[in-house]
Amino acid sequence: MSDTPPDHAEEAPGLRKIIHVDMDAFFASVEQRDHPELRGKPVAVGGSGGRGVVAAASYEARTFGVRSAMPGVTARRLCPDLIFVRHRFDVYKDVSRQIRAVFRHHTDLVEPLSLDEAYLDVTNDKLGIGSATRIAELIRQEIRAKTQLTASAGVSYNKFLAKIASDQNKPDGLCVIRPGQGAQFVAGLPVRRFHGVGPKGAEKMQRLGIATGADLAAKDLAFLREHFGSMADYLYRAARGIDLRPVRANRVRKSVGGERTLAHDISTGAALRETLESIIGIVWESIERSGAKGRTVTLKMKYTDFRNVTRAHSQGHAVPDRQAFAAIARRLLDELLPLPLPIRLMGLTLSNLDGDRPPEPEPDTAQLSLL
Repeated sequence: MSDTPPDHAEEAPGLRKIIHVDMDAFFASVEQRDHPELRGKPVAVGGSGGRGVVAAASYEARTFGVRSAMPGVTARRLCPDLIFVRHRFDVYKDVSRQIRAVFRHHTDLVEPLSLDEAYLDVTNDKLGIGSATRIAELIRQEIRAKTQLTASAGVSYNKFLAKIASDQNKPDGLCVIRPGQGAQFVAGLPVRRFHGVGPKGAEKMQRLGIATGADLAAKDLAFLREHFGSMADYLYRAARGIDLRPVRANRVRKSVGGERTLAHDISTGAALRETLESIIGIVWESIERSGAKGRTVTLKMKYTDFRNVTRAHSQGHAVPDRQAFAAIARRLLDELLPLPLPIRLMGLTLSNLDGDRPPEPEPDTAQLSLL
């Protein structure tokens, strides 16, 4: 693959028809559906205690700034009337199976990212409809009819654009980015909308005079590689609306985890342990949600000079519960203390998974923004 893909690559013949479907506030919406007394009220699925984490927030809660992956105590502070409900992953999985059946009614090329979102390639759809926009409309209608829930969808000719489009008109919205429109659409986006660009990355771009997709497209590949390393090629193509990744229907999950880019660099033991506890809660929620069983826990940290350090612990059997997962994570952190430099990022991963698992999230969705 060329280091400098031509700008007209987005208009090449044989373009795919890609739909990204994302359920609206999925867990919280299921709870509001099943419990009418919660409708119209700010609801958070998760725990409100000291180590509790918000797994999902209703749109009523989001107006107060409550977001998924936020510590429960922070959410309660932002919204004193917030109603916390315990998760029911078995119910969410059942609903997710109904939704995926709708997808497969139209195509076998379905790449789930989680229980509530997936990519679909409908270039050659089963029903011979031909129009990706019409298929997306039908899918949203069928999901509502079968589950009484709403979904938003993005339609475009590649995965990057379809995923951005699905977020454009949420909730219960549809956005279409047609061939020839990708570069222009991306040009007007703030760089924070680019998947994989976290708060720190956006701040760095601002310092370099990059605020929008157009600013990013104005930088050559050499400049991007100098400042953004391995992410440069992705940024170069994304700024031009280019993404050549296919929809992979049989993607195998290799790990479950998440990273937190910190609002402020930290170095003290107390701050490090507090951050670790929040990440333990978030990642264990993901592990429970996926049903994954793994034998290796890995702690990752990134120093302020951008060097990475990792420590891992493997055992002969699957990590049985959150208590064991947390104990391993704390031990790995203790092995690294004291740190030679402050850190700007911390993450945890469970790997060496047993058996077949659902497809893993895209790398750009694994980043946990908890600011």
